[in-house]
Amino acid sequence: MEDDAPVIYGLEFQARALSPQTAETDAIRFLVGTQSLKYDNQIHIIDFDDENNIINKNVLLHQVGEIWHISASPADKGVLATCYSKTADSRVLRCAAVWRMPEESEPGSHESPDDAASTAHALELLCDLDHTAHGSTACVAWEPTGDGSRVLSLADNHILLWDLQESSRRAVLASSASLEGKGQLKFTSGRWSPHHNCTQVATANDTAVRGWDTRSMSQIYCIENAHGQLVRDLDFNPNKQYYLASCGDDCKVKFWDTRSVAEPVKTLEEHSHWVWNVRYNHSHDQLVLTGSSDSRVILSNMVSISSEPFGHLVDDDDLSDQEERRPEDRSQEPPQDGAIATYEEHEDSVYAVDWSSADPWLFASLSYDGRLVINRVPRALKYHILL
Repeated sequence: MEDDAPVIYGLEFQARALSPQTAETDAIRFLVGTQSLKYDNQIHIIDFDDENNIINKNVLLHQVGEIWHISASPADKGVLATCYSKTADSRVLRCAAVWRMPEESEPGSHESPDDAASTAHALELLCDLDHTAHGSTACVAWEPTGDGSRVLSLADNHILLWDLQESSRRAVLASSASLEGKGQLKFTSGRWSPHHNCTQVATANDTAVRGWDTRSMSQIYCIENAHGQLVRDLDFNPNKQYYLASCGDDCKVKFWDTRSVAEPVKTLEEHSHWVWNVRYNHSHDQLVLTGSSDSRVILSNMVSISSEPFGHLVDDDDLSDQEERRPEDRSQEPPQDGAIATYEEHEDSVYAVDWSSADPWLFASLSYDGRLVINRVPRALKYHILL
């Protein structure tokens, strides 16, 4: 089989929630949550066998409602949080909870879809992130480093910071902040910065992007009209502090330096419909993934604003006589920023893309029809970055 060929897995339900199993750094594993109104919803644990190019899976029942967002604990492989909708008093509420996967849910058998339901285990509820006083929860984000005891949730116009205690069995609201003013004040997305000792988060509401200090829960920057339409997603550059990517319904992906937010540092306009997701590669931050409801996944190479804008810098003094640079090497132009690969295996809106936490060259994308596609960075680009 061709090494760069995509691997496709089909869920029997619609789906829009995807997360790598963040604490798992050996096996290539993703979590996918389904959206079904009729049947019990499921979390599929997708294990990718890189050597044989096959997928093993395990199915867990998530019986409380359809899953809108899923995020895995950075410290405990067995713990995850979901945002789900449930109906109460003829109102649809968006709730959030922290769950533990059963011990025996390690994928190991290449099951057929028929026997998945009969062997499905249920998730164990650890605690609810009680939202009732604050509204519907849009997303949950874990503190990127640490012991997995601090979680952020965004409910309507509130940012809620939770401390998980007693092995995540109790969630205590540590602090909160609210958006005030006119206009659409519901948060759509949020990310926790891995820099500054994990004291900063960024949120999106309507067309604005805001930064918050988690110690004082006060606003530290605001990009009023970051996009022409709704901002869908955010991500921080993992290797370069102050750098933030955003995407939205104006079909654009923008890159910001949060110290100077008057103008974006760069803008990409490769998609033809709403951009739902943007993700930096954890190791090689020039690689940026985006997924859109134009059914495409685009991999971009943003070298000029990465932590290695000139590749691996080598001092001429360090080169031996045999390695002395050839003139043509010296005059090589640095690679241009922009899209380098477009993946078109989906036929429906791509609502989620994410990198593997175990393999920096591998990523997954999920479209609403339940199609999960696992792809790799093109080999030529991989070697260009490494060599």
